[in-house]
Amino acid sequence: MSQVIEVLLADDHPVVRRGLKATIEEDSDLRVVAEAADGNDALRQIVDLRPAVAILDIDMPGLNGLGVARELLAQNIGTHVVFMTFHADEDLMRAAMDAGGKGYLLKGSETDEVGAAIHAVCAGRTYIGSKMAAVLLKQKDELSGGVQQLDITVLTPSEKKILRLIADGLSSKEIGDSLSIHYRTVENHRTNMCRKLNIEGANALARFALQHRSALHERLL
Repeated sequence: MSQVIEVLLADDHPVVRRGLKATIEEDSDLRVVAEAADGNDALRQIVDLRPAVAILDIDMPGLNGLGVARELLAQNIGTHVVFMTFHADEDLMRAAMDAGGKGYLLKGSETDEVGAAIHAVCAGRTYIGSKMAAVLLKQKDELSGGVQQLDITVLTPSEKKILRLIADGLSSKEIGDSLSIHYRTVENHRTNMCRKLNIEGANALARFALQHRSALHERLL
């Protein structure tokens, strides 16, 4: 029997919490153990209960969702954070991930994505909901005039495999462990991929992989 994953819900709208709880508990491996209507209460309960996952609204009274996540990160609390919000904004999503978030869902997402996000972050992966991924792709197309295509033919088979794992949210160390290679070898591959794909910036390759996650899995499987 698989271990039940305990979840905390934090949203200032009771109707939203009820709907999320019903959706989550359709999966027998998931159980909502606590609810909070504001960030301060959410933080207190997470520290006390240590649930595996906390689903946080960003806009909450008192301490907002980003503030809760940053405090959990500062206190080294192992609870995985999934943000659920109306904000389809790339800069805010990046801020959420920098604050320690592992998942980002837009409210109104398909119900099965909530459970998928919970399972993904518990497995050590990053999860960006399909609606947010579509927003990122649309923004990328608009910035490039809609003509930029995903061209991974310049990558070696090893680089393609690593790029798919990056899209799944794995760190260089986790990728190295998965492929039985040193993490520095993974870092070298990342540098080479950035050069070949002509992308720059500390997190540019991860953003590229996330934005093309669906296509990468379709083309690399």
